[in-house]
Amino acid sequence: MKVIIVGAGIGGLTLALMLHKRGIECEVFESVRELKPLGVGINLLPHAAGELQQLDMLNILQSNAVATSALHYYNRFGQNIWQEARGLAAGYSVPQLSIHRGRLQLLLADAVRRRLGAGKLHTGMAFESLKQDVDGVTALFRDRSNHDAQHEVRGDVLIGADGIHSAVRKGFYPERDEFRFSGRILWRAVTYTRPFLDGRTMFMAGYQDQKFVAYPIVDDAAPEGTSAINWIAELSVPSDGRGYTDWNRVVDKSVFAADFQSWKWPWIDIPALIDGAQAIYEFPLVDKDPLPRWTHGKATLLGDAAHPLYPIGSNGSAQAILDARCLADRLLETAQKRHRNVEAALKEYEAERLPATTGIILRNRLNGPEQVMQLAHERAPEGFAHIHDVIPRDELEAISMRYKRAAGFDPSRLKPRP
Repeated sequence: MKVIIVGAGIGGLTLALMLHKRGIECEVFESVRELKPLGVGINLLPHAAGELQQLDMLNILQSNAVATSALHYYNRFGQNIWQEARGLAAGYSVPQLSIHRGRLQLLLADAVRRRLGAGKLHTGMAFESLKQDVDGVTALFRDRSNHDAQHEVRGDVLIGADGIHSAVRKGFYPERDEFRFSGRILWRAVTYTRPFLDGRTMFMAGYQDQKFVAYPIVDDAAPEGTSAINWIAELSVPSDGRGYTDWNRVVDKSVFAADFQSWKWPWIDIPALIDGAQAIYEFPLVDKDPLPRWTHGKATLLGDAAHPLYPIGSNGSAQAILDARCLADRLLETAQKRHRNVEAALKEYEAERLPATTGIILRNRLNGPEQVMQLAHERAPEGFAHIHDVIPRDELEAISMRYKRAAGFDPSRLKPRP
């Protein structure tokens, strides 16, 4: 069996490593000419870190990441709403890792080149179209590094892991698959400053219409004695007619900073954090409505190509990694003749993962575990003397656990898999 993977993001590269470990041939085709450490920080939750541990990647990831110790929620006055241990401190067998997305991608790409061979990861290859017949699939790529020459690749199955702007998905759904804008904008950046709290905590503050998130990541350029703090400012904005599909647009802090000028608390100065950023990038908060199906014959979708979701609950990369694990297992069963054919394997993968990710898309639209901040704002908009006067502890615990179960990282149910 040969698998064609379109896209060398986190999901596509993880799938390649998982297929290789199972003895299944694959090749990865990426449209950009050169992989670069682009993006900002992300969090690898324990269920995702556990899958990467199975690929012998955990040690190198830990040396390039911060092991998150806790997650804290605050209101817009800096009053604590809820906090919980994370990773090893919460009883998981593996840590939760805060890591730069580009660094993670390059580490995975390096592992693919070393384990599968440098010739199995092709860059500058833009997916154009797909043909299927009884014996397999033929993918047509445009070679951007060779005067846009056409290049055909033959395989048994094709996986579209080409991200939120997926060309494979567009081939399946050329119409009525628009981005759904939330009415909120994120501004993301990294600032070098002194550590806050214990130096390994992630915090979120505010409520749905005004929020700030920050956590430390590893950055070799950080001056001695400082931490690289990855932060996200978020505001609801009035519609101005834009299509809101422009990611990574560099903007000036004046666009949003005034709304956070009073957010100075004993343990952190958010205006100073914003002022210290060298470059600030704008991200519209968008997703897409869940698809009726991902699988079309011998081709299917994975990761953001299948289920773009709001970056709430630190689940985007994690769900792509879980997709890869499920798909690799189903394809292995086919290779071992435990499935009738590839189509059946892809349908079983879809039957498991589509409902799970649809639930997360919808929960994230309701703010996922960040509901605790919204509830605190609605019930006590001017603050509180004690959070349990506003939200009982059992209600806070229930919100946290409900999301963990839905997203697949309930510690009582998350067991190491062979």
